[in-house]
Amino acid sequence: QVQLVESGGGLVQTGATLRLSCAASGLTFRAYAMGWFRQGPGKEREFVAAINWSGRSIYYANSVKGRFTISRDNAKNTVYLQMNSLKPEDTAVYYCAARNNDVLGYTAAVYDYWGQGTQVTVSS
Repeated sequence: QVQLVESGGGLVQTGATLRLSCAASGLTFRAYAMGWFRQGPGKEREFVAAINWSGRSIYYANSVKGRFTISRDNAKNTVYLQMNSLKPEDTAVYYCAARNNDVLGYTAAVYDYWGQGTQVTVSS
């Protein structure tokens, strides 16, 4: 059974830093591209960042480029999202997702597995 478990969310002030983690089990982690998505209050789920198996191919949404960094540790079956200079508009539930394909995916529909999400709230 595939499981993706996010952690690291919380309530922070504008300008703060958070690091999200997503631990994967039940799959061959190196065979999967990984992504982070988020869903803010009253909004649709949106793409944040994606990384291929080796970490050499990475893509970010324009809204987080230069502030967020996605990375992965294949030995630990974990993908990370380092979030710097947080803004109130970053407030959302953050989800990690796994795609059984090494091609980066930018839409939720192409991902095969999802975590339960972790709440990030940025106060002004």
